Amino acid sequence: MPIKGDIGKSWENPTPDKIRRLLQTAHTIAVVGLSSNPAKASYGIARYLEEQGYRIIPVNPNEPEILGEKSYSDLLLVPESIDIVNVFRRADAALEITDKAISIGAKAIWFQESIISEESFRKGEKAGLMVVMDRCIYKEHSRLLG
Repeated sequence: MPIKGDIGKSWENPTPDKIRRLLQTAHTIAVVGLSSNPAKASYGIARYLEEQGYRIIPVNPNEPEILGEKSYSDLLLVPESIDIVNVFRRADAALEITDKAISIGAKAIWFQESIISEESFRKGEKAGLMVVMDRCIYKEHSRLLG
């Protein structure tokens, strides 16, 4: 449940144990905003996650394929079950992506570092999603499971 933080934030990320359990039980990660450019963080992080055994599903309307996987133009078009929606988009897109993550029945939505939307956090949590915000999934995976 979100609580008021000491710097005025009205949300709080799940505990390390909850994040560890999420990462241990997840199989499929849709990466919204995944780039085919190896110099981009999204590419390196998705590749790392793939190497760790996760199924990566790219979501980028400008790319037909990334990391050897078909890319979907919209999260709503992904035909399989998604455990984590990992977001590499600006914060102004967070609410729309949260709505879509809820709609497809994702278990969690993960906003990468510097992506903060308190409204998205509250909405996702209220809908039953685990919400992680302003954290790098690569760093957390390395720290908790590496």
